Amino acid sequence: MTDRRKFIKKMGAASLAAGIPVIQTQAKNNNAFADDTIKVALIGVHSMGWADLNSFLKNKGTACLALCDVDSELLEKRALELEEKFGHRPVTFRDHRELLKMKELDAVFIGTPDHWHCIMMTDACAAGKDVYVEKPIANSIYEADLMVKAARKYNRVVQVGQWQRSDPHWHSAFEYLNSGKLGKIRQVKAWADVNYGRGFDIVPDSNAPKGVDYDRWLGPAQKRAFNKNRFHGTFRYFWDYAGGLMTDWGVHMLDMVLAGMNATAPKSVVAIGGKLAFPNDAAETPDTLTTVYDFGDFSFIWEQFMAMDTSPYLEERSEPGVAFIGENGILAINRATWKVIPQVLDGKYLTEAIPPVKARASGLDAHTKNFLECIKSRKDPNCTIEMGRNAALVAHLGNIAYRTGKKLNWDDTQSLITNEAEANNYLKPKYRAPWKLWEA
Repeated sequence: MTDRRKFIKKMGAASLAAGIPVIQTQAKNNNAFADDTIKVALIGVHSMGWADLNSFLKNKGTACLALCDVDSELLEKRALELEEKFGHRPVTFRDHRELLKMKELDAVFIGTPDHWHCIMMTDACAAGKDVYVEKPIANSIYEADLMVKAARKYNRVVQVGQWQRSDPHWHSAFEYLNSGKLGKIRQVKAWADVNYGRGFDIVPDSNAPKGVDYDRWLGPAQKRAFNKNRFHGTFRYFWDYAGGLMTDWGVHMLDMVLAGMNATAPKSVVAIGGKLAFPNDAAETPDTLTTVYDFGDFSFIWEQFMAMDTSPYLEERSEPGVAFIGENGILAINRATWKVIPQVLDGKYLTEAIPPVKARASGLDAHTKNFLECIKSRKDPNCTIEMGRNAALVAHLGNIAYRTGKKLNWDDTQSLITNEAEANNYLKPKYRAPWKLWEA
């Protein structure tokens, strides 16, 4: 087995170095699967995409036929891991467009940096593939709107990786929320007061790591010299590729606010904050931010603090969460716990106190299983592309309000900021040639 692995590794690395997908050497193995096997591929194999794929493959009747990434060494490592685990080596690609030519593929997982999501998702839909796309679905509101149009035009099942939508833990909390025992919900708060963020020092530009196709990693983003701070997980703190904590943890918690309140889009938003804790670090996005949204019949406050390690209402430190504040009490929830804190009037509880209820199952596993079921049934998944769009919308509007320093009024029917014309310049990205926005 060791000699075979060495041979395969050398063969894969040589093919990748030449820019040649190893499709002909692997295609024969694809015939070994039963006709009803759901065959998938993963684009972006570094972090959350890898977790999504492995969660999905826990389900019987599934197989991974292909992997795609710009990092040839990591790509080879992942291919070997899957071969060892399942006895079948996936085909490897650098270019997602070549991967999408595989007719036997039913669906693809997209786990790339945010600035790539729109291109890859719309290409996949056009190629007739169902899609599981990581959150936020896009790095701009305009792209998010395009992705909704693409999913509906090509009639594809698209599951967005906001997996709390499938988590029994959140479902049980929302059953209580929907019971009406809290009375009218007048305000919702959500937070990400995380324990990381220190030591993100500025470093000089350098050569890209061996085996990394950096120009393809940049894709539609502005041409820049390679800098390790902008690569892998910390890409999230640069506007070219993502939106900081707001579009990372924020999208998960914002989505739960929208789900709990049955809401879609705010009427207005204003934000204050900045690089207040670490003004001289490498990040562009704020380490401290408070954003206030008007949803008409309730207000919503989002807060984020890097290197804070606190959690309002709940005991788990550094665990982002949501609190629904009602007339009679407060429902507080994060991924680990939910509880009810009653309001008190004249020494009496206005609703029952519920001690911490602990999560007992994997929300991610439930979410990928739901995706599999919907591929087969053609029903809408638990987190539709519209839900992904709405969560991304709220997050991006918060960031735009911060970047402009303006209170912004939002018209969701036009997908337009109505009171600050210049702020609309943030809605649509400018792609670097030869990449182009999908046209509906």
